[in-house]
Amino acid sequence: MSESTERPKVKIEEAKDKVIGAIAETMDLYGVTPAAANLYATMYFKDQMTLDEMRTELGMSKPSMSTSVRKLQEIEMVKKTFTRGSRKHTYVAEKNFFRSFMAFYCQMWEREVKMNLEAIEEAQEDFIDVIKDSTSTPEIVTTAKKHYDQLEESKKYYHWLDDLVESIKSGKIFEFLPKDQQD
Repeated sequence: MSESTERPKVKIEEAKDKVIGAIAETMDLYGVTPAAANLYATMYFKDQMTLDEMRTELGMSKPSMSTSVRKLQEIEMVKKTFTRGSRKHTYVAEKNFFRSFMAFYCQMWEREVKMNLEAIEEAQEDFIDVIKDSTSTPEIVTTAKKHYDQLEESKKYYHWLDDLVESIKSGKIFEFLPKDQQD
């Protein structure tokens, strides 16, 4: 291979490495390990990869790679694909950042809403019990009412967050924040 064709190939690899490094560095936002982040970033430039190809390319141990692939599948950043005639599983990275953002954050926000609203409902029942309890002093009743009201106010946020998730899932958010904004 001549130097004239080698230099552009090296330049392509250097450019890819810049993006791979940046993606891998910021994947902690998605709660993945550096190994999983590096795997996703590497897969981003590939059409598809088998587990063996991943291990060879990244020099990862089989357990570490399997754990990383599973985590990336959980957050919908990697999908298992079917290749006719092959017994090996292949995987493809989600290349649509809008889709991966929506899948991950909607999943996390739905979990936050569900857990916190359930806890708030249970706590508010406890505060009502304290308020109705004949042994509660006026001071205790005042404190229970204050906390009850504080929790009632916080529900607005969780209902708003639930609406945000729905607007993202339905695509309605893009009416307000179009995907194709230019710099």
